[in-house]
Amino acid sequence: MGSIVMITGATAGFGKACAEKFGGAGYDLILTGRRKDRLDTEKQNLEKAHGIKVHILCFDVQDFAATREAIESLPDEWKKISVLINNAGLAAGLAPIDGGSLEDWETMINTNVKGLLYVSKLVIPLLKAQKGGHIINIGSIAGKEVYANGNVYCASKFAVDALSKAMRIDLLPYGIKVTGLHPGAAETEFSLVRFKGDEARAEKVYQGFTPLYAEDIANVALYCATLPPHVCINDLVITCTAQANATTFLKQPV
Repeated sequence: MGSIVMITGATAGFGKACAEKFGGAGYDLILTGRRKDRLDTEKQNLEKAHGIKVHILCFDVQDFAATREAIESLPDEWKKISVLINNAGLAAGLAPIDGGSLEDWETMINTNVKGLLYVSKLVIPLLKAQKGGHIINIGSIAGKEVYANGNVYCASKFAVDALSKAMRIDLLPYGIKVTGLHPGAAETEFSLVRFKGDEARAEKVYQGFTPLYAEDIANVALYCATLPPHVCINDLVITCTAQANATTFLKQPV
């Protein structure tokens, strides 16, 4: 087998784009997600298109027992992971701090923070066994700057930023690289999920400018993962040209 990349949340958005980009570069892939039908389709398509091997794990990162069972089920040859892309994450709702949904808060914290921790805790020993490796955490510009009504989502992504910095310190003695990628506005399923399937509201977010696309972030992730062993990109905020910070955009009339 070749080098192995494990990607969480691989059924859509950045995760799916990373699977396509790394698969095209010849990496074998471990793809995780909650939607088995999508994972099965991706496995078939990627193996056929790129002649690589794909192993799928269907579980929810919010559930530590399920996460542990899935990762421990990996055959020995699949445990030789070179790159972990912690991508699984979401925004749920957009409301003032005193008007937010407890269910939304718990979903974001359990996925964006605890899910990342659960997967990392279980995969890091596998990286240590390889005497190196690379963890790429997909954060957000919302982890650098807060914005109105984004309170808990922003807090969860600030946590991802902090955890990336902490991992970099703790894993330094083991030669494990850690990169935090923080995208700005990107047209994926993000807004559709945040607005609970309201397509019109989700589409309005990206009107008047050209946002990032999932493949843009996948390109950056692959670049970071293929630098020489002595080079590590620690932290990158990535926006489209029309975005200056978390809240400032140059939009054309629609």
